[in-house]
Amino acid sequence: MPHDPNQDSSDLHDLFAPSDMPAPISAGLIDLKWDEVSELEPNDATPATEDSTSDSLSVGGPSRPLFGRLPLARVIPQDIHSALDYLDAAAVMAGAALTHCPRAKAASLLIGGAGMAASSLTDYRLSLRKVIPIEVHEGIDYAFGVSAIAAPFVLGYRKTAPVVAALHVALGVGTIIASLFTDYRAYLGIGRR
Repeated sequence: MPHDPNQDSSDLHDLFAPSDMPAPISAGLIDLKWDEVSELEPNDATPATEDSTSDSLSVGGPSRPLFGRLPLARVIPQDIHSALDYLDAAAVMAGAALTHCPRAKAASLLIGGAGMAASSLTDYRLSLRKVIPIEVHEGIDYAFGVSAIAAPFVLGYRKTAPVVAALHVALGVGTIIASLFTDYRAYLGIGRR
């Protein structure tokens, strides 16, 4: 007997028809409140909590918006961003090994070292000590990005160390873009009232 592909799609439609689902599921899990979870049957799906938007990679309380607007969206989990902070700082510092230009070396070590220090002292899970509030760290991220972009032009090594200059500019732009979309979260809530 030949196989009818239309039969498969109608079977799937019947299987997942919204009218056959329990009322809380067909209404949508997004609208489900925690006190309604206990009313669901054990086989029903449970909603995600606000703090688990990115599973366990964003832990803690959300940061207050910087300037009332930033970040633009909370897409990048805090732990991913934290790891990127260390990688960006290390990559900027690596610029010192790529050139003989003293200005490019100094800028690499200064900007990268400042980024590494800020990351290791910020109130997020992947830091050594929780001293800097997460809202201050977000501002530091933008300052790090702007500094990395501006340094080759302000210090004049864009022509004497073009590879390092390009590296700094690329990392600065990347840091700013990532910061605009990071789900900044305070691990302990340092500096909050």
